[in-house]
Amino acid sequence: MINFCSIFSGSSGNCLFINSNHTKILIDAGVSCKKVCEGLESIGTSITDIDAILVTHEHSDHVQSIGTVSQKYNIPVYANLETWNAMEKQRNKIDPHNIHTFENDTDFKLNDLTIHPFSTPHDAANPCGFNIHNDSKKLSIATDLGYMDNRLISQLYDSSFVFLESNYDPEILKVSKYPFSLKQRISGPQGHLSNSTAGKTISNLLQKNNLKEVMLGHLSKENNFPELAYQTVANELIENDNDLAILQLSVANRHSPSKVVNI
Repeated sequence: MINFCSIFSGSSGNCLFINSNHTKILIDAGVSCKKVCEGLESIGTSITDIDAILVTHEHSDHVQSIGTVSQKYNIPVYANLETWNAMEKQRNKIDPHNIHTFENDTDFKLNDLTIHPFSTPHDAANPCGFNIHNDSKKLSIATDLGYMDNRLISQLYDSSFVFLESNYDPEILKVSKYPFSLKQRISGPQGHLSNSTAGKTISNLLQKNNLKEVMLGHLSKENNFPELAYQTVANELIENDNDLAILQLSVANRHSPSKVVNI
């Protein structure tokens, strides 16, 4: 048994919750400690039950309260060495016995979960996504992606559930008030994944494995909105002859927990 809930997701802050029979973890804590605690309480979980926090990368919308949460509630934090070095402010708040280091592309265990961090293309020190296994179940977390290629898609194979970035709409980005340099960064090879690329990725996965459910996440507040992300992805799937009836597709909420997905 493994469950997933997006506590918060978007360019303004990210925090994901996963639990199995014997383990409860967070992926990132990019909102305030208070919001993390309140979000967990709203789905019937306490911050004191969390066994560990995994870190994708050091950007503030992913690590804003990691140091405070770990310090206040004595929670172990797992990140790769380059990410630890890039978030010194957070690391300095954490008791040394709660600082744990993993290597990308090398499995590690947390009780009954097997975690596989895989490298992702983003403008951070050493960003990663996660494949999380419990017995025969697999879920994948893949956000902050400048592009999608065969290596990344292969990491998502055999997942029953994928939490996938659908960050921006290219046409909205073109006319947004962002400076040109920021527009280039978002749409560049170390930026974020567009709605249409998310749709193409899901279509590819549906043709090659038994994907049952996808939740779109990490939407830009300025360059996207949930209905557009959903419809763009759905259109891509239909255009590639996929049957939408066999896939549960949803969009994570920016400011409140999503539904709990049972995998």
